[in-house]
Amino acid sequence: MSSAQSYNPVLHAKDVLATEVHALQELAASLDERFTKAIEVIAGLKGRVAVTGIGKSGHVARKIAATLASTGTPAFFVHPAEASHGDLGMVTRDDCVLALSNSGEASELGDIISYSRRFSIPLIAMTSGKDSNLGAQADIVLEIPKAAEACPMGLAPTSSTTMMMALGDALAVTLLHRNEFTPSDYKVFHPGGKLGSKLLLVRDLMHKGDMVPLAAPDTKVSDIILIMTNKTFGCCGIVDGNNVLQGIITDGDLRRHMKNNLLELSAETIMTRAPKTIGPAALAAEALGKMNEKKVTSFFVLDEGNAVVGIIRMHDLLKAGVG
Repeated sequence: MSSAQSYNPVLHAKDVLATEVHALQELAASLDERFTKAIEVIAGLKGRVAVTGIGKSGHVARKIAATLASTGTPAFFVHPAEASHGDLGMVTRDDCVLALSNSGEASELGDIISYSRRFSIPLIAMTSGKDSNLGAQADIVLEIPKAAEACPMGLAPTSSTTMMMALGDALAVTLLHRNEFTPSDYKVFHPGGKLGSKLLLVRDLMHKGDMVPLAAPDTKVSDIILIMTNKTFGCCGIVDGNNVLQGIITDGDLRRHMKNNLLELSAETIMTRAPKTIGPAALAAEALGKMNEKKVTSFFVLDEGNAVVGIIRMHDLLKAGVG
């Protein structure tokens, strides 16, 4: 059988993925107190994490810096060659350096390593060469296992860069948990695009003030209908003197209580008590999910004391791109 006949793209791809999965399993098994020390050093910084690397490690370093920064750990990428020509000024004594090099012998890292040693800037190495120049100089070595590369010649960085990328994610997400980083915090760094819309809060989209359809319990149904017509939400919240929600009247409630004296009845006699509500700090995506679950199209928004602070409609959520 010729090589062309034996070539199977899917099998080759599965082999690559299996090799990299095995490498990640080795990496997970290798984690120890050095990872904990790295977390504590980064968490205790007054400054930022300067992430550096050359070649494929440099590409991974850029991604790690971006992931750290977007999850609440100030970080930036510094190119080692540019660092040697002035960009070392970006790194201060309040920072730490996270240097990536599989071999640990990348000559381009020499100046930034020396700079960190000269000014006692913490140096964290991500390398498979713990006894390399980088490993020997580092305060903490996050060791990458010497796992087989997925490249059949063992030359192209594949498994090694996958492990670096994953270890960077592990640092970022562990720091996120340590710092109790919330969806609201995450939203600050991701205001745009689909991700930004998913991180919108109910308070960002709700209607408030005079726009909210509210009435007292003794309000006649005839007046309730006028409020519902003027404010176009298809419902009216019934509140006490402290603006605490007592119930809700919807178009459906009006239909269910249709009788000759309906217009003369008070709101409290036909309102639905204990309606479904939501808080202003809830994610907009959560509100949409609950609306779909409960088969309703709007929620009154209540503060911690159950006072009405707004109203939000499914239309508002869909218009904002939530979903």
